[in-house]
Amino acid sequence: MFGFKLNPVATKTGGTSKVSGRPIYLDMQATTPMDPRVLDRMLPFLTEQYGNPHSRTHAYGWEAEGAVDEARQHVADLIGANEKDIVFTSGATESNNMIIKGIAKFHQSKRKHIITTQTEHKCVLDSCRYLQSQGFEVTYLPVLPNGLVSLSELRAALRPDTSLVSIMAVNNEIGVIQPLKEISETLKSWAKENGVPKPYFHTDAAQAVGKIPINVDEMGIDVMSISAHKIYGPKGIGAAYVRRRPRVRLEPLIHGGGQERGLRSGTVPAPLVVGLGEACRIAKREMAADHARVSELSQRLIDGITKNVAEIVRNGDPKGYPGCVNLSFAYVEGESLLMALKDIALSSGSACTSASLEPSYVLRALGAAEDMAHSSLRFGIGRFTTEAEIDLVVERITQVVTRLREMSPLWEMVQEGIDISKIEWSQH
Repeated sequence: MFGFKLNPVATKTGGTSKVSGRPIYLDMQATTPMDPRVLDRMLPFLTEQYGNPHSRTHAYGWEAEGAVDEARQHVADLIGANEKDIVFTSGATESNNMIIKGIAKFHQSKRKHIITTQTEHKCVLDSCRYLQSQGFEVTYLPVLPNGLVSLSELRAALRPDTSLVSIMAVNNEIGVIQPLKEISETLKSWAKENGVPKPYFHTDAAQAVGKIPINVDEMGIDVMSISAHKIYGPKGIGAAYVRRRPRVRLEPLIHGGGQERGLRSGTVPAPLVVGLGEACRIAKREMAADHARVSELSQRLIDGITKNVAEIVRNGDPKGYPGCVNLSFAYVEGESLLMALKDIALSSGSACTSASLEPSYVLRALGAAEDMAHSSLRFGIGRFTTEAEIDLVVERITQVVTRLREMSPLWEMVQEGIDISKIEWSQH
């Protein structure tokens, strides 16, 4: 395929696996490789069909506009929406900012309360903190030890002045799938019982769309955020689902030519939009097959590691999205673990916070001990991951964890039967 290379397959040399060339890629929550079919669909709009989709007076504009309309329909079809409800943005971060700040500011005269969870993506949490600096009140709901939100705690947090509830569909660090339909029904029933307007329900679905079935009408979702590069599309493009009936009212972040229903001004980048549309079309057609294959590879990874390595904790709900596996390795320092696995592209949490040496705030919200949060690895499995790569990763993890534990005095004490939790360490 044009410009596309699969990851190198593991080779055996003297009984030991190794990788030739680039590392094995298991960081699909950070980004996914572009599907070659997406690139093929985009290429004409990067070369000869370069018209501005807002130019209505000639064929160049018409053909670009037609391609954008077709892509909008593909996005809508994937989530069970009307194509007129789709607003193109630069990605999920912009969509989240636009939706959260836009709804809050439009309704600020009467409703200045927002509810979200402690395990949201940083762009949601930072948008909420910005609103707090502007005089809004935000409730950050805790989550259960498996990462799920408590519906009873959500109901208890609702207030007559709550304008928005924002809860992520699939968590980017632990893969937990939130009960979106049940959350929406909770908001509806609470509003009816109290005789007040229902808060808008927003979900950051960047890690969910194209991977698990999403239907905005069936799930009662009012606004939603989508990102192309999480579903084998190009970077720099995403979408916001903004329900028109009943209408969601929000203030735009970007003003200008009034494109995208006036919610997101600026020339729509036709090649990127075409890529997003094609990625959504493929995802809808192949979602079941992708999910089944990713599930098999995920189980192969978990079984292989747990068979060979003791003292492992799986973080999050085991019933979550199988392509996101988060494991903590006791008595191993996380940074040393990552440094020793340079032939495998992994992360210890969100790509947006991986530069920090602080343990994952998501794992801490689950109640994980700080040392276990520090020693966690996130394995992202996707459409192009192979069995050979999974087998090599299992072998490398086994080798590295065993070696690091052999150098750990804590591991030695545990092997001798000492309960290190009861040790009184001297202070210096």
